[in-house]
Amino acid sequence: MHLNLAYLTAEALLAGQPQRWAHSQRVLQQAQRLAPMLGSDGDLVIVSAILHDIGYAEPAVDTGQHMIDGARYLARLGTDAAICSLVAYHSSSAWEAEELGLADALADFRPPPPPLLDAITFCDLTSAPDGSLVEAGPRLDEVLQRYGPDHVVHRAVSAARPTLLAMAERIERRLTRFPDQPMNGSASARNP
Repeated sequence: MHLNLAYLTAEALLAGQPQRWAHSQRVLQQAQRLAPMLGSDGDLVIVSAILHDIGYAEPAVDTGQHMIDGARYLARLGTDAAICSLVAYHSSSAWEAEELGLADALADFRPPPPPLLDAITFCDLTSAPDGSLVEAGPRLDEVLQRYGPDHVVHRAVSAARPTLLAMAERIERRLTRFPDQPMNGSASARNP
Protein backbone atom coordinates (compact mmCIF):
# COMPACT_ATOMS: atom_id res chain seq x y z
CA MET A 1 0.00 0.00 0.00
CA HIS A 2 1.34 3.40 -0.95
CA LEU A 3 1.53 6.13 1.71
CA ASN A 4 -1.14 8.25 0.00
CA LEU A 5 -3.69 5.44 0.19
CA ALA A 6 -2.61 4.46 3.71
CA TYR A 7 -3.01 8.04 4.92
CA LEU A 8 -6.45 8.41 3.37
CA THR A 9 -7.53 5.02 4.73
CA ALA A 10 -6.44 5.82 8.27
CA GLU A 11 -7.90 9.32 8.09
CA ALA A 12 -11.29 8.00 6.97
CA LEU A 13 -11.37 5.19 9.54
CA LEU A 14 -10.27 7.38 12.45
CA ALA A 15 -12.29 10.48 11.48
CA GLY A 16 -14.62 10.01 14.45
CA GLN A 17 -11.70 9.64 16.86
CA PRO A 18 -9.78 12.93 16.69
CA GLN A 19 -7.38 12.09 19.50
CA ARG A 20 -6.51 8.70 17.98
CA TRP A 21 -6.02 10.43 14.61
CA ALA A 22 -3.71 13.03 16.19
CA HIS A 23 -1.72 10.22 17.80
CA SER A 24 -1.49 8.33 14.48
CA GLN A 25 -0.23 11.43 12.68
CA ARG A 26 2.54 11.84 15.28
CA VAL A 27 3.44 8.16 14.92
CA LEU A 28 3.76 8.85 11.18
CA GLN A 29 6.04 11.84 11.88
CA GLN A 30 8.22 9.71 14.12
CA ALA A 31 8.45 7.04 11.41
CA GLN A 32 9.45 9.67 8.87
CA ARG A 33 12.16 10.74 11.29
CA LEU A 34 13.47 7.16 11.49
CA ALA A 35 13.24 6.41 7.76
CA PRO A 36 16.86 7.35 6.88
CA MET A 37 18.26 4.81 9.32
CA LEU A 38 15.87 2.09 8.11
CA GLY A 39 17.08 2.19 4.52
CA SER A 40 14.83 0.32 2.11
CA ASP A 41 12.45 -0.59 4.95
CA GLY A 42 11.76 3.05 5.79
CA ASP A 43 8.66 3.26 3.59
CA LEU A 44 7.29 0.05 5.08
CA VAL A 45 7.51 1.47 8.61
CA ILE A 46 6.08 4.82 7.48
CA VAL A 47 3.01 3.21 5.92
CA SER A 48 2.56 0.92 8.92
CA ALA A 49 2.84 3.89 11.28
CA ILE A 50 -0.14 5.76 9.91
CA LEU A 51 -2.18 2.54 9.87
CA HIS A 52 -1.09 1.10 13.23
CA ASP A 53 -4.25 1.99 15.19
CA ILE A 54 -6.98 1.49 12.60
CA GLY A 55 -8.10 -1.58 14.55
CA TYR A 56 -9.88 0.83 16.90
CA ALA A 57 -12.23 1.90 14.09
CA GLU A 58 -15.65 0.25 14.10
CA PRO A 59 -15.35 -1.28 10.59
CA ALA A 60 -12.16 -3.07 11.69
CA VAL A 61 -13.23 -4.34 15.12
CA ASP A 62 -13.32 -8.12 15.21
CA THR A 63 -11.54 -9.67 18.21
CA GLY A 64 -11.38 -6.52 20.32
CA GLN A 65 -7.57 -6.50 20.24
CA HIS A 66 -6.87 -3.49 18.02
CA MET A 67 -3.52 -4.70 16.72
CA ILE A 68 -4.91 -7.98 15.40
CA ASP A 69 -8.10 -6.31 14.20
CA GLY A 70 -6.17 -3.67 12.26
CA ALA A 71 -3.97 -6.30 10.65
CA ARG A 72 -6.97 -8.44 9.71
CA TYR A 73 -8.72 -5.44 8.19
CA LEU A 74 -5.64 -4.59 6.14
CA ALA A 75 -5.24 -8.21 5.04
CA ARG A 76 -8.85 -8.18 3.76
CA LEU A 77 -7.91 -5.13 1.69
CA GLY A 78 -5.01 -7.08 0.18
CA THR A 79 -2.35 -5.03 1.97
CA ASP A 80 1.25 -6.26 1.88
CA ALA A 81 1.84 -8.93 4.54
CA ALA A 82 4.81 -7.01 5.97
CA ILE A 83 2.58 -4.02 6.77
CA CYS A 84 -0.05 -6.30 8.30
CA SER A 85 2.68 -7.89 10.40
CA LEU A 86 3.93 -4.57 11.80
CA VAL A 87 0.38 -3.49 12.62
CA ALA A 88 -0.39 -6.87 14.24
CA TYR A 89 2.70 -6.96 16.47
CA HIS A 90 3.34 -3.32 17.40
CA SER A 91 3.97 -2.36 21.01
CA SER A 92 2.53 -4.79 23.57
CA SER A 93 0.46 -6.84 21.14
CA ALA A 94 2.01 -10.24 21.91
CA TRP A 95 1.43 -9.82 25.65
CA GLU A 96 -2.12 -8.56 25.13
CA ALA A 97 -2.93 -11.40 22.73
CA GLU A 98 -1.69 -13.90 25.31
CA GLU A 99 -3.84 -12.29 28.02
CA LEU A 100 -6.91 -12.43 25.77
CA GLY A 101 -6.35 -15.96 24.50
CA LEU A 102 -5.67 -14.60 21.00
CA ALA A 103 -2.13 -15.91 20.52
CA ASP A 104 -3.32 -18.14 17.65
CA ALA A 105 -5.02 -15.17 15.95
CA LEU A 106 -1.79 -13.16 16.24
CA ALA A 107 0.17 -16.12 14.88
CA ASP A 108 -1.78 -15.80 11.63
CA PHE A 109 0.70 -13.00 10.93
CA ARG A 110 4.43 -13.61 10.65
CA PRO A 111 6.40 -11.73 13.33
CA PRO A 112 8.22 -8.75 11.80
CA PRO A 113 12.00 -8.46 11.85
CA PRO A 114 13.06 -7.16 15.28
CA PRO A 115 14.60 -3.89 14.00
CA LEU A 116 11.33 -2.98 12.27
CA LEU A 117 9.25 -3.96 15.29
CA ASP A 118 11.54 -1.81 17.43
CA ALA A 119 10.98 1.08 15.03
CA ILE A 120 7.17 0.95 14.92
CA THR A 121 7.01 0.43 18.68
CA PHE A 122 9.35 3.37 19.30
CA CYS A 123 7.14 5.56 17.11
CA ASP A 124 4.04 4.51 19.05
CA LEU A 125 5.67 4.90 22.47
CA THR A 126 7.01 8.39 21.75
CA SER A 127 3.63 9.70 20.57
CA ALA A 128 1.14 10.70 23.24
CA PRO A 129 -2.61 10.18 22.78
CA ASP A 130 -3.02 13.87 21.88
CA GLY A 131 -0.26 13.74 19.26
CA SER A 132 2.42 15.41 21.31
CA LEU A 133 5.90 13.98 21.73
CA VAL A 134 6.66 12.02 24.86
CA GLU A 135 9.38 9.71 26.11
CA ALA A 136 8.64 6.00 26.23
CA GLY A 137 8.66 5.67 30.04
CA PRO A 138 6.11 8.42 30.68
CA ARG A 139 3.99 7.14 27.78
CA LEU A 140 3.81 3.70 29.37
CA ASP A 141 2.98 5.32 32.71
CA GLU A 142 0.10 7.16 31.03
CA VAL A 143 -1.23 3.90 29.56
CA LEU A 144 -1.08 2.20 32.96
CA GLN A 145 -2.95 5.12 34.57
CA ARG A 146 -5.60 5.16 31.84
CA TYR A 147 -6.32 1.44 32.26
CA GLY A 148 -6.86 0.16 35.78
CA PRO A 149 -4.88 -2.74 37.22
CA ASP A 150 -7.66 -5.21 36.38
CA HIS A 151 -7.72 -4.27 32.69
CA VAL A 152 -6.02 -6.54 30.14
CA VAL A 153 -4.06 -3.61 28.67
CA HIS A 154 -2.67 -2.72 32.09
CA ARG A 155 -1.57 -6.31 32.72
CA ALA A 156 -0.06 -6.66 29.24
CA VAL A 157 1.81 -3.35 29.35
CA SER A 158 3.08 -4.10 32.87
CA ALA A 159 4.49 -7.42 31.69
CA ALA A 160 5.86 -5.95 28.45
CA ARG A 161 7.33 -2.77 29.95
CA PRO A 162 10.99 -3.90 30.25
CA THR A 163 10.97 -5.22 26.68
CA LEU A 164 9.22 -2.11 25.33
CA LEU A 165 11.67 0.23 27.04
CA ALA A 166 14.57 -1.82 25.67
CA MET A 167 13.10 -1.52 22.17
CA ALA A 168 12.82 2.25 22.53
CA GLU A 169 16.37 2.45 23.87
CA ARG A 170 17.74 0.52 20.90
CA ILE A 171 16.16 3.03 18.53
CA GLU A 172 17.43 5.99 20.57
CA ARG A 173 20.96 4.58 20.34
CA ARG A 174 20.61 4.15 16.58
CA LEU A 175 19.32 7.71 16.26
CA THR A 176 22.52 9.05 17.79
CA ARG A 177 24.28 7.73 14.69
CA PHE A 178 22.09 9.97 12.51
CA PRO A 179 22.77 13.43 13.97
CA ASP A 180 21.31 15.23 10.95
CA GLN A 181 17.85 13.92 11.88
CA PRO A 182 15.78 16.15 14.17
CA MET A 183 15.85 14.58 17.62
CA ASN A 184 12.72 16.43 18.72
CA GLY A 185 10.52 14.94 16.02
CA SER A 186 10.05 18.30 14.35
CA ALA A 187 9.66 16.78 10.90
CA SER A 188 6.08 17.51 9.99
CA ALA A 189 3.65 14.97 8.69
CA ARG A 190 1.93 16.08 5.57
CA ASN A 191 -1.07 14.86 3.78
CA PRO A 192 0.79 12.92 1.08
